[in-house]
Amino acid sequence: MTVRFTDRPDPARTDAGIAKASTWDVGTPERQRQAVDAIRKAWESRGWPHPGLLSYSVYTGEDGRTLLHYSQWADERAYQDFVREGRDARNADIDAAVPGIERLALHTYELYRSALQAEGDTREPGCVVIVDVEFAGPDPARQRDWIDAVFEALGNENRTLEGGVAAHFHVSTDGTRVLNYAEWESAEHHIAALAAPGEGIGSPSPLWERVQKYPGMTGGGVNRYTPALGMRAG
Repeated sequence: MTVRFTDRPDPARTDAGIAKASTWDVGTPERQRQAVDAIRKAWESRGWPHPGLLSYSVYTGEDGRTLLHYSQWADERAYQDFVREGRDARNADIDAAVPGIERLALHTYELYRSALQAEGDTREPGCVVIVDVEFAGPDPARQRDWIDAVFEALGNENRTLEGGVAAHFHVSTDGTRVLNYAEWESAEHHIAALAAPGEGIGSPSPLWERVQKYPGMTGGGVNRYTPALGMRAG
């Protein structure tokens, strides 16, 4: 199998058993560009590494120093096969081109719920917003209940989130985290949504207050990224 370059992944695809998300700190906007180019070269110079890898995407952080990596896998075994047989060689090529990359934590997720764009909606996301939520200790029921609370609040929202395309809520397999992979038309649309009345993107309401002050939440963050590189088997 060869490498085929694509515009973006489909986080809602039903054959993906898990998703891996990680961040690299490369330091500067110039090194972001160099690292994306090195990743492309390292991958296109080899065949697709494993049939269980369904997609691999890279995004540049708005902060000018980070790269987000989001990959979809058939299952954990496929990922471990890749680690044993193909990851180190690719990373060695990338590190030779851009020395000093700091690889931050890698987390494993399963998709739980998606809010998809309406049928016939052809808008392409120019911005991916990653919302991370951390909880005190593993509790799969709590992860899912928090996401359900978000959907309840969204269902009662009294304004349209202009520019919002789709949102894909993932739960970490260790039971401690939630990741929302949210697609927006542009960073400007997301910034405008945050500037509207309320905390975050939601209008002031008891439902959103429950989301924001959910028991057991210990941290998290919101970061914007621009799609830079997408790949799948050709």
